[in-house]
Amino acid sequence: MNTIAEHIADFLKKYPPFDNLTFQELTEISLSIRVINLEKHKVLFQINDALHDSFYVVASGVINLSVIADAEETLLNKCYEGDIFGLRPFFAKNNYMMTAKAREETIIYAIPIATFRPFVANNSDVLDFLLHSFASNTSNPSDKENTRGSLISDNVYYSEQQSEIQYFQSLTYNVTPIISTASSIIQEVAQLMTNALSTSAVVCENTFPVGIVTNTDMCAKIATGRIPISSTVDKIMSSPVVTVVENVSLAEAQLLMLKYNVTHLCVTQDGTDKSAVKGVISEHDLIVAQASNPGVLIKEIKRSQNPKDLKSIRERLTELIQKSIHKNIPLSHVNNLASEINLAIIKRSVELSILDLGSPPARFAWLCIGSQGRKEQLLTTDQDSILIFEDVTADKYRDVKDYFLKLGKRTTSILEKIGYEPCPYGHMGSNMLWCKSLTDWTNQYNSWMNTPGENSNELSSIFFDFEIVIGEKKIEEAIENVVYNNLRNNTLFFDFLGNDALKRNSPLTFFKKFNVEEKGPNKDKFDIKTKALMPLIDGARLFSLSHSMRGINNTYLRFKQLAMADPKNSEVYLNCAKAFLILSKYRTMEGLKNDSSGQYINLLELSKADKEIIKSALAPMDELEDLIKNKFQLTQFS
Repeated sequence: MNTIAEHIADFLKKYPPFDNLTFQELTEISLSIRVINLEKHKVLFQINDALHDSFYVVASGVINLSVIADAEETLLNKCYEGDIFGLRPFFAKNNYMMTAKAREETIIYAIPIATFRPFVANNSDVLDFLLHSFASNTSNPSDKENTRGSLISDNVYYSEQQSEIQYFQSLTYNVTPIISTASSIIQEVAQLMTNALSTSAVVCENTFPVGIVTNTDMCAKIATGRIPISSTVDKIMSSPVVTVVENVSLAEAQLLMLKYNVTHLCVTQDGTDKSAVKGVISEHDLIVAQASNPGVLIKEIKRSQNPKDLKSIRERLTELIQKSIHKNIPLSHVNNLASEINLAIIKRSVELSILDLGSPPARFAWLCIGSQGRKEQLLTTDQDSILIFEDVTADKYRDVKDYFLKLGKRTTSILEKIGYEPCPYGHMGSNMLWCKSLTDWTNQYNSWMNTPGENSNELSSIFFDFEIVIGEKKIEEAIENVVYNNLRNNTLFFDFLGNDALKRNSPLTFFKKFNVEEKGPNKDKFDIKTKALMPLIDGARLFSLSHSMRGINNTYLRFKQLAMADPKNSEVYLNCAKAFLILSKYRTMEGLKNDSSGQYINLLELSKADKEIIKSALAPMDELEDLIKNKFQLTQFS
């Protein structure tokens, strides 16, 4: 038995966070580990299953983690040798939120949580690794190169679900806590706490925290007469103190309070008790922070009466995006959050216009297209929208169209005041070309898809990324049906879209240098939107349309879904999904820094390492291009 435990300990020692433990500790843990053999396609746990008493490490083989959304199974991640998954029972009480299934014959180690927990409590590096992963859905958080041995979170927030802002929401807390020494008299400290309306005092030795006294200690130990009020504070303080770093998130703070069963956390310079105290987080601070989650922001949006109110909410969203990127939160989380709030702002803008104009004379749907339609709008880029109203009799058509054009103009003007620039190509509901009846729109899509390149309104592929903001869902579904009915055996349309996806200039030169702008105001800058992100967006759209995938417009999720639908090429799609997030992050950082759309990256301001990260994210594009040419029998000159 011991030789098996040693063999397991040897294996674990190679991967984080186990590499922070001694061989002796690992052998002790290994004695209680169960070895599980899973046959191909065997399910270990699935969505809504009750939590197990263990978490898991892949010893050999591959585990697929997936969720079901809109009755479709979507692959979220693959776990290989050394990867940890199934951490949910460690931190949460509710059931599993995903399914874990063996992709091939797989051996996994089940590590009992009861056995492992003491080792976590005694080792802050192990705890940080687990917390960071659970809270932020990253792979191995300490490892940017993503070598094996990563953590796959069980906290998956799907675009259909309420975005979980608390996983990257910073906390406001008391930055001037009461400080006392171990020899301070309890009565004096109690007086200080009362005067400052504080629920705690930190006990320090040479500025380092050694204990904490809270209202609870005062009630349980002094008010009951167990310890006289004239005693010194060290007789009632809780020690050691649970310490955290300065930019701890709401979720991390909640998890730590739950884990250690405490009501206060001490904020220190480096997050340990060997550095100076910077503040104290109380349970009350967590309750206050909960009040500014997306639900609350969306309630504020619904109550807004003018563009000025909406503009201030949009600015708060920008701050939130900035903080989350600074905290290395996965972009897919941030996207979910931003898209919910962006769509709520646009919806309220349409409602404010209706309040001015009076009730619409017919049912309608306002659809966002382009980046808003794909739920990828982190920065305030330009507006893209279309307006569809139901069919009316010929004698009413003119008046009805006039009303909706006015609605379009008023709404785009409100959105401009909030900070969304008008679309330079006029793709907006205020343009009479893009504000028309359902039959006119049906004819438009039929024409685009059956005779692409031949009609006067040139086909723009962004019209195939749409999301309803307000109005009649059935109208959006009718347009969706027109699109999907026209896809069958439509080689002409796919030839057109495929060539459109291939016509962009390569992001790198023959000598692997960035293909920068040669003239104009952005001379020597790299156009990350056109040269890097658009080929991925176009490729994801092209393949998801060819697979008739409904209801998934987001580029990252399209690639994830394609990896499930076409396992033979799953690696290409998963690489593209990852590349899309990396490139989007650099674009967003550029945009936040310069208050711009982030389209043009100033390469002089990037470190050598950043340039290399971007270059390696461009690598999957060649594979995607080859896939397009092979699948649709294209050459770039067809």
